[in-house]
Amino acid sequence: MRSAFTCALKAPQGAAWPRGYRPFSEGFCVELQGRRCLSSALVLRWFQGHLQRCLGAVLYRLQERCRIRLAACPGRQLTLHILPRSDYVCCHISMAVRLIPAVPLGDSLYLIALQPGARRAQPGAAGPLQALWGLNVSKQEQRLLSWLKEQTPASSCHLKCLQILKGLRDLRGRGLEQPFGAQWSRVLSSYVLKTALFSLLLRGPRQAWEEQFLAERLEDLVLYLRDCLQKRVLMHFFLGNASVPEAVPVPKLLKEAAPVNLLAAFDAPTLDLAAFQLLNTWNQAPKIIRKYSSPRYLRKSPTLCKDITDTGQESQSN
Repeated sequence: MRSAFTCALKAPQGAAWPRGYRPFSEGFCVELQGRRCLSSALVLRWFQGHLQRCLGAVLYRLQERCRIRLAACPGRQLTLHILPRSDYVCCHISMAVRLIPAVPLGDSLYLIALQPGARRAQPGAAGPLQALWGLNVSKQEQRLLSWLKEQTPASSCHLKCLQILKGLRDLRGRGLEQPFGAQWSRVLSSYVLKTALFSLLLRGPRQAWEEQFLAERLEDLVLYLRDCLQKRVLMHFFLGNASVPEAVPVPKLLKEAAPVNLLAAFDAPTLDLAAFQLLNTWNQAPKIIRKYSSPRYLRKSPTLCKDITDTGQESQSN
């Protein structure tokens, strides 16, 4: 199913579920083509509920030291915000931790629960969308980045290019009207941007990524990504990709998987508009940075995220 997966469960004894397993099956599984599959939607709902109860049990011990909020944003993972109280520590450093339920597959691979917005983006699903899971390959990404660090100059700008492009994407998203505004961040997800960067890095000479060429390489990345959007094709970097460097270990599951087009979930008009806005964002980057970095646009909107847990007197929105 494009870039999503199902997690089928096999009955421990024969073809029938023993009585002791039925509560689990009924509470966390859905029927898909005659098989019981673990539901990411049901697991996510259970996870959020238990997380709230766990936080409620320990908050009183922490409220003198820090302020803790559990925020749920539409289409995003649960995020735990931790802010030390200024009268307790010398440095006012905040932390945001994304909390994602996952199923280990071995070889440092995980199935992760998809958010409702991501599940809606899957086209042509043969069964309940709530049975779909995403694949986390962060360990393989780390291995690739470590290998690239050895291959590129010490002052390589490839990570800066990625950070700048993510920042421009987020800033531009603040000025886009709905419903395309919501699609914008999904089309240009962080993994899509990383995939484009990885593909571009392996195409040309590594020395071209010296920091002095930052503007040129950033423009190359934007144009490459625009071309992918216009052609409606950007293949998953690890799934079924025979071009992954041999020095980067890739699990057999990924090697033997069918190639996956990360843009297949989006229709042509959406991708065309994203390509246009991406190039427009690049051409107007200085103006966009000045406009959407102003205090007016940096204020937090109360309609975006819902605070589930807050140790303070007032509830703030993310």
